[in-house]
Amino acid sequence: MIKRFSLISIAVLALAGCDQVNQKLGLEDPGKKEAKVEAEAKAVGSACRHSGRAIEDCYAIYSWLPKSGVYAGWREMDEYMRQNQIETIAPQLPPTESPGTKRKKASAAAETPAEAPPEAKETEAAAAKSPAKDAAKSAAKH
Repeated sequence: MIKRFSLISIAVLALAGCDQVNQKLGLEDPGKKEAKVEAEAKAVGSACRHSGRAIEDCYAIYSWLPKSGVYAGWREMDEYMRQNQIETIAPQLPPTESPGTKRKKASAAAETPAEAPPEAKETEAAAAKSPAKDAAKSAAKH
């Protein structure tokens, strides 16, 4: 009797944690994930409208979100702002980068050579010997 109860309680506890385990492993239910992304897109669209950004800018900045959700949020906020005569608020921060741009920048930086090309070195040497710098140095000495 006690063995059965302990086995049943272990099974119940294991099944209760399945959602959390699946989420950590990235095995989310596609319906729930789609609903979550759609809600996030609506929130981003409404925030873009409130900050006065054009819908095309929102599409470009948040390219990983579905356009239909962004538009729906933008449209709802536009209607709400018109009804309540709410003014736009200028964004204080620059727009965020899409998730793939950091990887692209890192790979582009890795592909470029660490040392400057010979033409750049010659240009730097010529700039160092410029007469304006020599005149400024001599004026500082006197």
